[in-house]
Amino acid sequence: MASTFTFKTADQTTYDLVSLGEVMMRFDPGDIPTARARSARIWHGGGETNVAEGIASVFGMRGAVVTALVDDGIGRNIESQLKEAGVNTSHIIWFSPSGKGKFSTDGKGTLHNGINFTWKGKGVLPSVTEYYRAHTPASTLKPGDFDWDTFFAKGVRWFNTGGIFSCIGPQTADFALEAMKAAGKHGTFRSYDLNYRSKVEPDKEKARANNRKIVAHVEFLVGNQSDFFDALGYETRKVGKEEPMEVFMAAYTDMLRSVSRDYPNLKLIGTQLRSALSADLINWGAVLFDVAEDKIYQAVVRERVEITDRTGGGDSFCSGVAGALMMGKTTEEAVDYGAAHGIIVQEFPGDTTMATVSMIEKEIKRAKTGGGVSALR
Repeated sequence: MASTFTFKTADQTTYDLVSLGEVMMRFDPGDIPTARARSARIWHGGGETNVAEGIASVFGMRGAVVTALVDDGIGRNIESQLKEAGVNTSHIIWFSPSGKGKFSTDGKGTLHNGINFTWKGKGVLPSVTEYYRAHTPASTLKPGDFDWDTFFAKGVRWFNTGGIFSCIGPQTADFALEAMKAAGKHGTFRSYDLNYRSKVEPDKEKARANNRKIVAHVEFLVGNQSDFFDALGYETRKVGKEEPMEVFMAAYTDMLRSVSRDYPNLKLIGTQLRSALSADLINWGAVLFDVAEDKIYQAVVRERVEITDRTGGGDSFCSGVAGALMMGKTTEEAVDYGAAHGIIVQEFPGDTTMATVSMIEKEIKRAKTGGGVSALR
């Protein structure tokens, strides 16, 4: 059975998936808490742009990012890492440190590229991320800073952005909305990850106002259970801890139906289900709600899985679903691709994917058959 979702074909388009968002440099102190670290590995990542990287790196499709960076060593390091993953970086808005031109800053860091220190945690100690993103070039983006109409006229199959980017600056939500409207005008499929971050926008009502106006222009909405409350204001009715999973899923489906009634533009709602037993031991699942079918598709729940780094699991769920659907997979198959990619990425350090389609398909088979993990020799 072919996918029930239609997209522009590859020969009609320049890109398969484009993400709008902020890309940050991540300093990872490994197994030493940040306060005591004396060395760190350098990664990069961003809630929205990780999706484009998954499309390019894993699925070999044409992924691109729209973002803004200061043209310095940190910015070029981030660009280099994106290029290594196969992401097109030609639409980055570069801010010159010369102080000259529309997109510019000074050389003392008045605007600076975003960085974060993320310690992955261990056992009973949770992962901790500390951000330095208050004065980044991406946070200054506003309507009119990018020619979206011309961009989408060249052909894009899928456009993605999310709730982190929409809340990082005073006009980034309006910039994202401008992009969403242009994408819709040119027949581009659109996704949005609610991805609420209290450190980015502690005022939930402000975040909800930003999200509500953008979600009205989206086909695929992504978020976990808490995101739907924090970022949109929807609550799932209470279910007792002793109740079976089926009761929770029924309550959860009722909430998703409410969301789809309020936003009739939605075609698909996706959720990754993560229960953290410790910083490095989780239960992991995922669901897709097909609005037209009024049906929940659920991936196999992985129980008590040891992970390396939880960062990026949700983004990889989104890119796994997107890649599968653009390959012509059904909704039922797509949720398996999303869940498998999401758990695999948490087995790697850093925010971004190191997976392959082969890894994803082997993990789907393993999870469905209840198989173990054998050494490959």
